[in-house]
Amino acid sequence: MFSVFNTFNASALQILTILSLLLASAAQISFLSSQSNSNSGVNVWPKPRNFSWLQPQQANLLSPNFTITFPDHHKYLSSSVKRYLQLILSEHHLPLVNPSSFIHINTSAPPLLTLSVTVADLGAPLHHGVDESYTLSIPIAGGAADLAAQTAWGAMRGLETFSQLVWGDPSLVAVGVYVWDSPLFGHRGVLLDTSRNFYGVQDMLRTIEAMSANKLNVFHWHITDSHSFPLMVPSEPELASKGSYGSNMHYSPADVTKIVEFGLEHGVRVLPEIDSPGHTGSWAAAYPDIVTCANMFWWPDGVDWADRLASEPGTGHLNPLNPKTYQVLKNIIRDVATLFPEPFYHAGADEIIPGCWKADPTIQSFLSEGGTLSQLLELFVNSTFPYIVSLNRTVVYWEDVLLDDNIKVQSTVLPQEHTILQTWNNGHNNTKRIVSSGYRVIVSSSEFYYLDCGHGDFLGNDSIYDQQTGSVAKDGGSWCGPFKTWQTMYNYDITYGLTEEEVKLVLGGEVALWSEQADPTVLDARIWPRASAVAESLWSGNRDEKGMKRYAEATDRLNEWRSRIVARGVGAEPIQPLWCVRNPGMCNTFNSFG
Repeated sequence: MFSVFNTFNASALQILTILSLLLASAAQISFLSSQSNSNSGVNVWPKPRNFSWLQPQQANLLSPNFTITFPDHHKYLSSSVKRYLQLILSEHHLPLVNPSSFIHINTSAPPLLTLSVTVADLGAPLHHGVDESYTLSIPIAGGAADLAAQTAWGAMRGLETFSQLVWGDPSLVAVGVYVWDSPLFGHRGVLLDTSRNFYGVQDMLRTIEAMSANKLNVFHWHITDSHSFPLMVPSEPELASKGSYGSNMHYSPADVTKIVEFGLEHGVRVLPEIDSPGHTGSWAAAYPDIVTCANMFWWPDGVDWADRLASEPGTGHLNPLNPKTYQVLKNIIRDVATLFPEPFYHAGADEIIPGCWKADPTIQSFLSEGGTLSQLLELFVNSTFPYIVSLNRTVVYWEDVLLDDNIKVQSTVLPQEHTILQTWNNGHNNTKRIVSSGYRVIVSSSEFYYLDCGHGDFLGNDSIYDQQTGSVAKDGGSWCGPFKTWQTMYNYDITYGLTEEEVKLVLGGEVALWSEQADPTVLDARIWPRASAVAESLWSGNRDEKGMKRYAEATDRLNEWRSRIVARGVGAEPIQPLWCVRNPGMCNTFNSFG
């Protein structure tokens, strides 16, 4: 069923690009250049940077013998093409709004027979900053459509766009279409915490597949924490055998390979995080001598908050003064770097709680002799950071390592060329602090990008909920409440207040699902379609061509997109009643509730 496209060179790409641009120019001169009608039922999510559809909008039949020609000597592109061909031929998506009311269906025109995919650089690896741009031309006369990309990963993005321009039974395809597309940010991610509650491999694969459909490209896997250590590390097997929730809740090396390969087939990087020195209580089951305050009550009765042992139940920090700490940790780092080809290694370093380290006698002695907790953290970083870098990895830390009020290192300890900081506190302010110091940043502001907020806290006897007034502190009862709506996420501008030079240091953003109150039963609904909203904001922005926020028109498109990914097997939650979709504009308001 597959044709093989074996001959391609840069000049051919240039010719194709020129022809595509001429087609776009003709569209703009001869017709009204148009973004797809948000009420037509046929849209692309995330919205492309440049999308032209000749007026009046037209669709032709897709040939039942439709095929895709492509350079078949790229392992992951070949897999992607086969997957998309099956989807395009079998999906038969039915939009919530009948497109025939807006689009001329020309069943007498020749059907579209072929999509020809050309790639300039098949050798480009899936690393941060890889070119994901593509152009897509679907002629009005049928025959063959053209998808041109610089890399295989850009071609995958274009294949997703093409698939969303096909609908109905028999299948129809939008024609007279030209797309030029490229992401605004190179890092567009989802974080999933698999320590507090366990997720099966299939749950993670489904998440990665949905990410690819939304053109998200980084699966940040927060693998371990104080609650469990589910990763089977070949050189340190007891960490999982003793520190996991059970033998049926492990990730084997084979599982990791499956997830990483699946990610590559979908254009999604898998970024591992082994958080340390905090959040390591689960390590104590195998190595109690290297973990301070393990298995102690997190906030003892009568103790001030400042003297707590952890910020939530689940205590334990690695002891920087114990040489064995580094023997174990370096074994883990080496094995994780072997299992994960991703050039970024997330080393955590968030939420170092003074009380936990102070509970250890050796650290008490160190402090009594004039040492400080910040010096302890600096010792830890100096003992691990160079090793990670020696494995040809860029180290990602949570912002706390540099910005914490109490325990932090000096910037001289963290060379900017080898360090990325991920921000989660104080919104734009901390982003500004990081980039103004010269560091690259990944934005995950908890005020906007945390998916778990607003579902209450998980303490078993919290009297805050024993109220008769209907008012719960923090508007949802969780530390980061209220619930972050898709509009809140969509409208967040991650480069707000930055200079032109500082903007260049913003790699992108990630939404985060921490799993205190999430597991596979709610996974899809907690992530989608709110992560879809962020996906568009990071891909093409949240403003229209006039610079105005476009969340209003995005609502109709997100309703349609949510319906489509649900049909593809993703349990995304609804954002409106279906009545709103069927009655455009009736669920808006002319007045402000603010």
